[in-house]
Amino acid sequence: MNFRPTCICPALLGVLVFAVPLALATPASAQTKLKLVLNWKYQGPQGMFFLAEDRGYYKAEGLEVTLDQGNGSGAAVPLVANGTYDAGFGDINALIELAAKKPEDAPIAVYVIFNQPPFTVAVKAESAIKSPKDFEGKTLGGAANDGALKLFPAFCKLARIDCSKVNITNMQPNLREQMLMQGQVDGVFGYLNTIRFSAKLMGVEDKQLRYINYGDYGMDLYSNAIIVSQKLMKEKPEAVRGLVRAINRGILDSLKDLDASVAAVAKREPLIKVGVERERFEATLKDEMNHPEIAKIGLGNVDSARLKKSIDILVDANALPRTPSVGEIFTPAFLPPAEDLPKKLF
Repeated sequence: MNFRPTCICPALLGVLVFAVPLALATPASAQTKLKLVLNWKYQGPQGMFFLAEDRGYYKAEGLEVTLDQGNGSGAAVPLVANGTYDAGFGDINALIELAAKKPEDAPIAVYVIFNQPPFTVAVKAESAIKSPKDFEGKTLGGAANDGALKLFPAFCKLARIDCSKVNITNMQPNLREQMLMQGQVDGVFGYLNTIRFSAKLMGVEDKQLRYINYGDYGMDLYSNAIIVSQKLMKEKPEAVRGLVRAINRGILDSLKDLDASVAAVAKREPLIKVGVERERFEATLKDEMNHPEIAKIGLGNVDSARLKKSIDILVDANALPRTPSVGEIFTPAFLPPAEDLPKKLF
């Protein structure tokens, strides 16, 4: 019997040659691309996001996540709402305000990281300002998107001071501590540890500053959370679930190794002072993430009654047009199992 060798024609050969790379490319093309905006510039506390990236946790969830620097916790909310970003690390109180005004556009929080109120007004230690009442007749400054500045009307109401008697000036975020120390303003709005360590980087010692903390005057609010767009939540729920899982793993790893977490930040921003940023991260864990409730519900989750009270405070103080429900602001649907959430930070 005679056998004729099979001939592969050039056209078929071309198809086969190109088919192999396409087949190999399939897993990569399956990665869901997400853009996430952070609350601020690259600093120690953000190591948990970067550690998750460096250790492949996003990739393991089928995600390709771009992490961009932010320009204030309040600024992250509209950026997610308008579709510029899929997700953000933003202030839940700014989210409440947007949900009250434009519920159809408002993102939703899926993992709350800062569960203690970090909002403050910093003054120089020798300042005549001793209590909120002393703000009247003085000039306070802050970045336009600063969370503490946005909450100031609500703070005025709770602290029983006349907001109209306080002069407010806006400034670039990087000028805040400098303007305070030079006496150009009497006090500055911000997050406690953002101001404290930014001042330290300028050579300002802790004893040179004092803080009027919102939490000391009845504003027991949640703060920064992972927020996602309604579009992403509805169209790609598994991507949201995977993002939250990956970030939670990054947090757990950071708690076990703060040095590795801060090193992940330094990898992106080599000019940071590693020692100061590690100290900033430690202070953030203590002052902004360590509410006693996490022992019961875990980091990432919320106490619904406490969040409801926060919503009511903001709606009343800011005369918002409607009161969003707790479910419009936060959903636990994308959280990992309770046993996988951090219950203790130290």
